[in-house]
Amino acid sequence: MPIYSRERRLEILQEVERGEETRKIALKFDCSESWVRRVKQEFREQGKTGPAQTRKRTPKWHAIADQIQHAVKRKPDITLQELKDQLGTELTRQTLCRALHELKLTLKK
Repeated sequence: MPIYSRERRLEILQEVERGEETRKIALKFDCSESWVRRVKQEFREQGKTGPAQTRKRTPKWHAIADQIQHAVKRKPDITLQELKDQLGTELTRQTLCRALHELKLTLKK
């Protein structure tokens, strides 16, 4: 689902203030009726006119990125489980796999 801009939401709310029906607004702006209802509800209950802010969280593996690189450089054929055990981390193998991908490291096994 696309993220609609604050301007689009304000246009929707202007149409609502003019007394337009939800269905007509949805057709005019080429969006779903449920989304128009949601915009109306968010404005009515929270006074919110913009989209929700996205969280840009730092991945947990960033704190040990240097250790990951060093371990893989030292032993390129290490498995993900061995890497996890060697680092003594609670990160999952999937998280370590994502870290290796982002660090552009490959395991030779």
